[in-house]
Amino acid sequence: MSEFEIGSAHVAITPGRQLISSIPSFIPGPLSSPERYPLGLINHRLQDGLLPISESRNGNKYYAAFHTLCSGIGVQALLLPVAFTTLGPTWGVISLCVAFLWQLFTICLLLQLHETSDTRIRYSRYIQVFNVAFDNKLGKMVVWLSIMFLSGSTCLALIVIGGSTLTHFMHSICNIRALSTVELYLIFTCAVVIVSQLPNLNSLAYVSFVGAITAVGYCSFIWVVSVATGPIPLVSYEPVRAGSQIEQMVSVVNALGNIAFAFRGHNLILEIQATMPSDEKYFSQVPMWKGVVTAYSIILFCIFPVAIGGYWAYGNKIANVEGMLWALHKFHSHDVSQFMLGLISVFIVINALTSFPIYAMPTFDNMESNYTSRTERPCPWWLRVSFRALFGFGCFVTAIAMPISGGIVCLAGSMTLPVTLSYPCFMWLKIKKPRKYTTLWWLNWGLGLLGMGFSCLSVAFGIHLVIHTGIQANFFKPRE
Repeated sequence: MSEFEIGSAHVAITPGRQLISSIPSFIPGPLSSPERYPLGLINHRLQDGLLPISESRNGNKYYAAFHTLCSGIGVQALLLPVAFTTLGPTWGVISLCVAFLWQLFTICLLLQLHETSDTRIRYSRYIQVFNVAFDNKLGKMVVWLSIMFLSGSTCLALIVIGGSTLTHFMHSICNIRALSTVELYLIFTCAVVIVSQLPNLNSLAYVSFVGAITAVGYCSFIWVVSVATGPIPLVSYEPVRAGSQIEQMVSVVNALGNIAFAFRGHNLILEIQATMPSDEKYFSQVPMWKGVVTAYSIILFCIFPVAIGGYWAYGNKIANVEGMLWALHKFHSHDVSQFMLGLISVFIVINALTSFPIYAMPTFDNMESNYTSRTERPCPWWLRVSFRALFGFGCFVTAIAMPISGGIVCLAGSMTLPVTLSYPCFMWLKIKKPRKYTTLWWLNWGLGLLGMGFSCLSVAFGIHLVIHTGIQANFFKPRE
């Protein structure tokens, strides 16, 4: 027989059976009686206390704001002016407003689905809510793959962003070429693996705070510098039109996809709320909602100036470069100080470094869940370190070895759009069961179906784009 502690719970494990000597502190007092919670549910909550997402539930509204802001804004926002070159300023602003309200609405739905008001059962992971709403097999097939793919692909993209920006900073701005591109990627990955060793999501609060500050910082610096220097010479605001009607449709859908991709982090909302405390007086939804409102108020004042100011400064010429960062280097490398360009690059590297462990947390949680569910023991420190190092260096090898083009990125992002736009609507309809033909019933059905249709259309056009443009074979030649 072996013993271990979970928070304030003292658990003894005997062969074949788990005996509970006390109820853990994260189960509310009166509601933790055996009459309200059967042994199986208590065992499930004990396992929750072993996993990195839910083992610490003493977060607050500030932690929620840090996590939500760090995971909700990134370099994708710098691509918004590129979308405006196809849609034009009017439809670009309208599409951006619709996307912002749409994704904020689905966040509200997820917050309501995290905790039931009658039984106070908490669903700390996106896939758990989906499993409650639909069949477990369907959930594992559709949502589990989407969440794991989204976690892995985002972490892979962060390795590429951090490594390439660090390379540009060292080689172009500092003019230091002592280290090769691969070596700089490796240095960034080692830093990522070290930061990822913090034990749980709640312990990453101040890491998220640094990530949030740097994200807001580089977005603000870029649009302020671009607007302050004024429009570039011979700027034009005429929408860029492709040749055939099919190509024009592909361009429009890709532009709308760029706007949708600017909003991220829905796969982490329930996980962040899982770090909030909950008792009979205050649900976890209360501090979480305050954090979300604060975070998205800041995001609102970041992405709209980036989109509008960037398009005003560069016009349709930004379509030929990969977002505002490279537009700033291309058009203003001589009239903007190297210190400012270097500071922006450092902020992007730090933001990628601090965002990685947050987006990797669902994968870490899944790895440890497979161990704890079989052994009924907490994951030992050496195995936890091994899991996280293996995942981090696996992303590094993939980033170095595999060719990553814009078409592949768009295709990958299109496949996960329902996690943000559609699945929350369908889960809310299934679990809350609103009266038919009411406003909320129509709204959720309409947004859910529209999101699925847009995702399918984006996937189809993404495949067309990959076939049409091809894939540049740059194996083992990482992006600089």
